[in-house]
Amino acid sequence: MLETTSGTVVRGHVEDGWGRVADVFRANFKGTPGEVGAACCVYVDGRPVVDLWGGLAEREANRPWNEDTIALVASTTKGATAICAHLLAQRGELDLDAPVVKYWPEFGAAGKEQLPVRWLLSHQAGLPVVDGPLTFEDACAWHPVIRALEAQKPEWQPGTEHVYHSVTFGFLVGELVRRITGKSLGTFFADEVAAPLGLSAWIGLPEEQEGRVARIEYAAPFTLEEMTAGMIETTGLDRDTVIAWMNAVWGPDSVQARAGQLGGAFDHASGYMNTRAFRAAEFPFGNMFSDARSLARMYAATVSNVDGVRLLNPETVEKMTVVHTDKTRMNGLPPGLDVPANRSFYMSLGFWRACPPMPLVGPGSFGHPGSGGSVGFADPDAGVGFGYLMNLWSFRIGEPRASNLAAAVAACLGARR
Repeated sequence: MLETTSGTVVRGHVEDGWGRVADVFRANFKGTPGEVGAACCVYVDGRPVVDLWGGLAEREANRPWNEDTIALVASTTKGATAICAHLLAQRGELDLDAPVVKYWPEFGAAGKEQLPVRWLLSHQAGLPVVDGPLTFEDACAWHPVIRALEAQKPEWQPGTEHVYHSVTFGFLVGELVRRITGKSLGTFFADEVAAPLGLSAWIGLPEEQEGRVARIEYAAPFTLEEMTAGMIETTGLDRDTVIAWMNAVWGPDSVQARAGQLGGAFDHASGYMNTRAFRAAEFPFGNMFSDARSLARMYAATVSNVDGVRLLNPETVEKMTVVHTDKTRMNGLPPGLDVPANRSFYMSLGFWRACPPMPLVGPGSFGHPGSGGSVGFADPDAGVGFGYLMNLWSFRIGEPRASNLAAAVAACLGARR
């Protein structure tokens, strides 16, 4: 036990020189919105230097967050999905410049026959929405969504614009992996990533792991004014630009707003994320359950050797982290509105790069955040793998909990040099 303050127990291990990370982790429980339960892990050069957890996995039951507690990491899942795709590219089984139809012939309907694989990974495919109608049961069954994506006409000429494919990303990349390997994305991840590294991480949670899951809670919602202020602070853009951007891209009738619905399959008011059906399904866009240790270990193995395992070689990492969204315009922006990619959506082939909403430790960092606040990332220059997750979801722009932890990691790295 490291400390007990205000009724919150924080446990774990911190090596000499990494105390700032522990200080921030403890402070997060007393900040705004504050933590209910959380965990953070940092690997450097293939070994853990920080491994912390604390608080409650379930407040109502007063269940503590233990060393083996796991939590839903939402879109942080997309980083794991992208790693699976790049493993296949590294092996020569997936050509990022080949048309998707090379692997998935039925995908070519509705003018998609020339669409290359890399546009799926960089959110430039024009397929963030599905017209539907689809049900939650359809999404769990996988194939109804795939049939819908095959028939779907792109929202824009692929490769000319970008917008976050918040749900369809997982189905698009996951189906590519299935067509090449014969395995679902969850199975491929389990066999090729989780098993070699000994991770406690699943895309499609086995029922026997249910007792380890932290229960999601939600912080108080933020007003439009608070969100606007957060965007101004994190992006450095002027108020008029931020308001125009939010109205155009995030308005109720926008493509981005419809992207999370998957043709009606996902009704957030239903509370499905705390159900067994959601946890058991394989949703490579957003239902990985993991601990922070596994997130950090997975990312560490993309940039260094972890107990004899290295997932990706430096050449693969260099290729997959080239930014693509600085070359196309964000869908929905009105003429004359300039929102630079490095202030809004700085996306490479499946990974966010240095951009204000994304907590990173250096210009070479890459990773993926998740709805509510979780994040995993790596930094090849510093040899860092980082994982943070929690069960109190907050939707504040520029969420400070992970950002403050990443800043502490950067400070500790600087002190070591």
